[in-house]
Amino acid sequence: MTALTLENLTLSYQRHPVVHHVTGAFRSGSSTAIVGPNGAGKSTLLKAIVGLLTPDHGHVRFEGVARRQLAYLPQQANIERQFPISVLDTILLGAAHAGSRWQRWFGGSSKAERERALAALDQVGLTGFEERPVGALSSGQFQRVLFARILLQDAPLILLDEPFTAIDARTTHDLLRIVAHWQAEGRTVIAVLHDFEQVHRHFDQTLLLAKECIGWGPSAEVLTRDNLLRANGMAERWVADAAVCHRDDEEVAA
Repeated sequence: MTALTLENLTLSYQRHPVVHHVTGAFRSGSSTAIVGPNGAGKSTLLKAIVGLLTPDHGHVRFEGVARRQLAYLPQQANIERQFPISVLDTILLGAAHAGSRWQRWFGGSSKAERERALAALDQVGLTGFEERPVGALSSGQFQRVLFARILLQDAPLILLDEPFTAIDARTTHDLLRIVAHWQAEGRTVIAVLHDFEQVHRHFDQTLLLAKECIGWGPSAEVLTRDNLLRANGMAERWVADAAVCHRDDEEVAA
């Protein structure tokens, strides 16, 4: 069973190609690592799946789930941490999103939601941190909070953009255990990663991207020396003024 399909997907920023004619499917319950050279279009692809970018051509089709059911963790560098909000309230935003309660958020959270949030905080190893401001946390602690927020969303499809970058080894180990738990529950996990050892050990599928799809399938079959050399060479051949496909007038399927 398929969770979502990419059909001839082409994406660009200011008419400069970033992802070019990518086609393939993410199976329901699979764990897929998206890897490739810097500038290969990995984060851009996630943004298109989430709906933050409109394709120039092609479609993102959700089959086993709806877009509103996904949980998305962007790169930590792109998240504003200076807003005066506590750890617990940050996690509770996950409950607001999961229950489509944005319009009722300022009415407060329920007792059951707060209990779930505290349980999620315990699951990520931050019991006792609920009243701390997120701006006072280390990078590793803040990433644990963001994982706790995803736990509250209870989403069948989870997208993670470089979730283990610039955090300590202990935090990475603990968060990978949560990813393994999601996999055991049959959730579909898609993550942009750089560490090939993490990919081989924790993700059964790999999409190797270098603006174009170099390989997509079982990780051991995709992450070969020849494919990696091809990906690096492909990335080097793309130039800033490369042509892009004209924007498709059809909307991305929701």
